[in-house]
Amino acid sequence: MNSIKTWLARPGVGSTLLLALLLLVILPLSLDAFRLNLVGKYLTYAFVAVGLVMVWGYGGVLSLGQGVFFGLGGYAMAMFLKLEASDPKSTAIQSTPGIPDFMDWNQLTALPWWWEPFRHLPFALAGVIAVPVALAFVVSFAMFRRRVGGVYFAIITQAVALILSVLIIGQQGYTGGVNGMTDLKTLLGWDIRTDSARLILYYVCCALLLGSIVLCAWIQKSKLGTLLLAMRDKEDRVRFSGYDVAMFKVAVFCLGAALSGIGGAMFALQVGFMSPSFVGIVPSIEMVIYAAVGGRMSLVGAVYGALLVNAGKTFFSESFPDLWLFLMAALFIGVTMAFPNGLAGLVDSHIKPWWTKRQAQRAAQKDALAAAHAAYPEAPPKPPRPGGSGPATLPPGVSSQQA
Repeated sequence: MNSIKTWLARPGVGSTLLLALLLLVILPLSLDAFRLNLVGKYLTYAFVAVGLVMVWGYGGVLSLGQGVFFGLGGYAMAMFLKLEASDPKSTAIQSTPGIPDFMDWNQLTALPWWWEPFRHLPFALAGVIAVPVALAFVVSFAMFRRRVGGVYFAIITQAVALILSVLIIGQQGYTGGVNGMTDLKTLLGWDIRTDSARLILYYVCCALLLGSIVLCAWIQKSKLGTLLLAMRDKEDRVRFSGYDVAMFKVAVFCLGAALSGIGGAMFALQVGFMSPSFVGIVPSIEMVIYAAVGGRMSLVGAVYGALLVNAGKTFFSESFPDLWLFLMAALFIGVTMAFPNGLAGLVDSHIKPWWTKRQAQRAAQKDALAAAHAAYPEAPPKPPRPGGSGPATLPPGVSSQQA
């Protein structure tokens, strides 16, 4: 029992277990299928926020283009789903059966060669991680080797997001253009649009997210995590100590890209479409807001930040359709001004000290009660409650009075 208590007292373990309880038990039991699917959609953004905790919070590298990797992972999965939905029987009315509908609309007569490998699920799953990581490696290696960082790197990631979104929209015949890839129905013949399928995908998303948190927490406690913090605070000292700072930054940036790609793939599966609107500058900045609201140094806080911001967006857009953008801006500004370290900072500065003080008071009361019992081991018996059966037992020397 003591070993379990010691394990639970380790930093991050209790908060991760509470998050798992919320996601795996409380929310599925309290929400209907539609709202739970919305939460599943929000959790796909949490992958990006968790990656930003590693990249920005620990590595000190602010990226304003994480939507690029989210979109690439989503498109890799959407390409497989779209090809499965575009079998010759389902597309018999097209001019060229067997290809996606947007290709037929743009008068393509054959499937492009680089689409062919995505007919296979293992290749698509590998592409979900490999494609974002490859682009992240090229961009970060070129920049960090030249010691480009700070605001300049953030601007470059924004430029990459803008270029890729324009490229996807412009190549309508190959990517679906501004409409994206829609009508994603089945995964290996399994209908992913039913409530039961969405519930299973929700649990898969939760399991992958919790696994990502555990992986990142392990990295934070390893030597790599210590080096990332050292590079964030004193990069020159780490470089003069003989470490290759650029490659460590490349590694953590690729880790963030891989997590974002997984989130994009789960988005395509749960929502059933993928569009370039998730690749541009605006969604990338929104993803940074998730990490900022939750706390850029807290993995669990990033998940809560993604849930809170997106739940607020849904609530405000439904209740105040004309004002929801202003209300979202007020929410973000208010949270960041009142709690500069996010929700996780609020917990560390207020809730944890209050809980520690309360536990100390309870321990002091318990010790005082134990000392009282030790000083007076034979306490007189308590009289029965009023209205109880039988006469009350009085202390010696005290006589009863009759009315």
